[in-house]
Order: sequence, then C-alpha cells, then structure tokens
Amino acid sequence: MILLPAIDLYEGKAVRLYKGDYAQMTVYSQDPLAVAREFARCGAEWIHMVDLEGARDGGTPNLETVALVAKETALKVEVGGGIRDMETVERYVSCGVSRVVLGTAAVQDEGFLREALSAYSEQVAVGADVRDGFLAIKGWREKASYPFERFLARMQDLGVRTLICTDISRDGAMGGANLALYGELARRYHMQIVASGGVSGLEDIRSLRALDLYGAIIGKAYYTGAVDLAQAIEVAR
Repeated sequence: MILLPAIDLYEGKAVRLYKGDYAQMTVYSQDPLAVAREFARCGAEWIHMVDLEGARDGGTPNLETVALVAKETALKVEVGGGIRDMETVERYVSCGVSRVVLGTAAVQDEGFLREALSAYSEQVAVGADVRDGFLAIKGWREKASYPFERFLARMQDLGVRTLICTDISRDGAMGGANLALYGELARRYHMQIVASGGVSGLEDIRSLRALDLYGAIIGKAYYTGAVDLAQAIEVAR
C-alpha cells in the first residue's frame, strides 16, 4: 500500500480543515515546498495536494505552488480541487503533475470525465467524498443527489482506475479510519482504492494495509506529530 502524505493549500499555505469546514482551518506551514521536501526525506514517493480554494470556487489559484513541488522534488504529485475542464487538466499535466483528481466535475459532468479519461487514462483519478451516504461536492459545501454506491458503480463502468474515497465525518478528526467502509469498497470494486480521512496512528495504517487497498492519505496525524512519517511509510509497505 502506498502512503500519500497530504498538503491542503489555501492562499499558498499548507493548512488543514476540520471535517471540511473552512471556518475551522489551521495553518501548519507558510512554505509548502519545505513540507514536501520533508515528505521526500522521510521516504515518500507520492504527495497528495488539494487546492482548497479551487475546490470551493473553481480555478487553480495554487497552481504555482503545485508546479513548484513537482519541479523541485522527486515526488509524484497527485492534485485535486477545482479541476473542472480539460484546460485545467492540461495545465497541471504540463507542469509535471502525475495524477489529477476529479471530484465535483466527475459528479456533474460525465462528458468531461470521459474526455479526461480518454486523453490521460491512468493519470486521472476520481475523488468520491461521502457524507450521510451521498456525495459532497464544491469543497464539501453541497450534497449531490447522486447516491454514493451508484456513483462508484458508474465510475467503474467508465473505466476509472483510481478512486480516492474520503469519509468527511472522519476527516481531520483524528478518530480513526472507517475500516468498514474501505473494506466494503475493496470487496465490491476493482478500482485502486485510496482511503482518506481519519488516519490517526500506525494501527490505522496496518489495518488499511490488511484490507489490500492501493493507498492511504495521511494529513493531520503527520502535522500534529501523532505519526512519524518515515515509520508510517515502512508500515504501509
């Protein structure tokens, strides 16, 4: 299982939200590149980046920061937040991003998703953020009418290779990962499942690895010092 340490970006800073609430934001670093370099020093191969402003409002206000990490480190960059047209996909790919994550657009614009998959195949992942059995979109501020399980089945049918699933109720809460949810996804679908939200210690990582998941994202647990990243990466392997 690959472990993807995360940087959530807001106004060029590395931040974390509590359960997706923009009003409950903690700034952890003014220098995301330095954070990314520390990830690499600890042995990370991938980094998961989210443009929180892009997710909420659309656009790529933090593109320069993402491009800098792709250029100045050896990390493979996975980025999401506000990617809602092919021009944005192409801008990210052209600056060295290894994988783009489509969230709101995957729910609302199947034509665009199909076009992105056709053009970039495995460089496209879908982010499925779940709250109360339904998908959350637009920076988690709105609930889509699309039932979660029906959406996942559709993504698999369309040929989506990588699915990043976030349990919003666990995100940033340090309450442990939703093992029942991820175990069910691993059993039911043939996509590469990445768990996101709630990873709070090495035991979570061991448990997720035992589910034979493709990957897991770690965020707040790293920033608060609850998890040693180098040790976590070894546990995940």
